Amino acid sequence: MKLRNPKNRFDLQINSKDRVLEIGGGHNPHPRANVIVDKYDDDNTHRSGNLYLGKGQEFIKADGESLPFEDKEFDYVICCHVLEHVPNPIKFLNEMIRVSKRGYIEIPSLMGEFLVPKYSHEWVCLEVENKLCVVRKSDIGMDKQVHNFGDLFLYYLNSFSFPYKVLTELYPNLLTVRIEWNQNLEFEINPEDEAYMSYFNKPWTYEMMQKQFPNDGLAKEFGKFLKASVNIGATYILNRFKGKKRDSVEKIGLQDTNPVVSE
Repeated sequence: MKLRNPKNRFDLQINSKDRVLEIGGGHNPHPRANVIVDKYDDDNTHRSGNLYLGKGQEFIKADGESLPFEDKEFDYVICCHVLEHVPNPIKFLNEMIRVSKRGYIEIPSLMGEFLVPKYSHEWVCLEVENKLCVVRKSDIGMDKQVHNFGDLFLYYLNSFSFPYKVLTELYPNLLTVRIEWNQNLEFEINPEDEAYMSYFNKPWTYEMMQKQFPNDGLAKEFGKFLKASVNIGATYILNRFKGKKRDSVEKIGLQDTNPVVSE
């Protein structure tokens, strides 16, 4: 079942003794992952740099649709920006759920794909009624997009606009779908139910907007705004103090990682 919508891939409920798998860690693996799985060790088509491993991380070349692990072998699985590329999302999601007790998945949202379209993405996603809905882009005409505002939303505003950073923290599922789950993850591929599909092929009504982004009232929203502002300000000060670069959506590589060399 769904537990919550984390604000980012580092806001996860992973215990110190958990054995963690990451599917598709690519050029920027999660530092908490013990084992990294990737289908391609010599092809950067779907990532922004060479495959890397952090200190102590084990690499296993494998297809996410057929993982070489026992049922519930891992305590936690992380999967960020992989599902939108896979040929068979049903097999992929079932394998991810099979090998781990809990996990986190992050993929571009319907809105995110409109603003930052990628031709390599086969699927677009949205969380509807606590269910991950996945639709083939070509079925709703999104494969014909020509406008791309990726530089604006991923880099420019994310780097220089404080209000924009607050907005994305207040609504973590605005540009991406971020779900932390336990035991099982409910999902629907190319849903036939119009209650789900209408979010993908029809203009949104006020009720649909309210379900996606609930209105908690001005007082509560202001409190959330203040909390988000403090969190962002504290993170900025901490990073400046430590002299570290901010993490970004398409950060290329880590300074303390080692390249994986294909045989």
